[in-house]
Amino acid sequence: MASGSNGASTSEEPLPVRSRLILQQCLSAKLMVQPRTDTQEEQFVEIGRGLIIYICFFRGATEDMVEKMVKAALTACLSESETGKLVSVLDLPGDVLIIPQATLGGSLKGKRMQYHRNINKEDGYNLYSKFAKLCDIYVTGAPKCREQQKVVRAGTYGNRQVFSTQTNGPYTHYLEF
Repeated sequence: MASGSNGASTSEEPLPVRSRLILQQCLSAKLMVQPRTDTQEEQFVEIGRGLIIYICFFRGATEDMVEKMVKAALTACLSESETGKLVSVLDLPGDVLIIPQATLGGSLKGKRMQYHRNINKEDGYNLYSKFAKLCDIYVTGAPKCREQQKVVRAGTYGNRQVFSTQTNGPYTHYLEF
């Protein structure tokens, strides 16, 4: 690293990771958002062809980064069109399933996973809710998605959830912010 005459660094330090997204194209997906109780059957959300977004916020994550995350996830050319060309989920057009995934913030220490980097639950819930709401706005506002009535479905923040998917990949990518 180079230093200027005043001893200050002249190259920029990388910013710490404050969130992680895993993006996976799918043919269909189903997520349990409410487990069965004594009085109620379990509840599921489902999507057709589209994109699954697993999301985790770390300490230091802020609201001002959420829109950048949404734009990156929804405009990345990761979905395979009928012709084999890679396009964004908005251009496919496709559905979106958002799954809160706190385990993406884990670090292996010895033989055990630790989650000390994760954001607190209340702040994480607020950022997750904003992320899901913005995804819905972008998808329902995209002409091709609106025309074909594409949907955004979101998992329940803070709950363990049963999940199944059918992929044509798995074609999985991660993004960090």
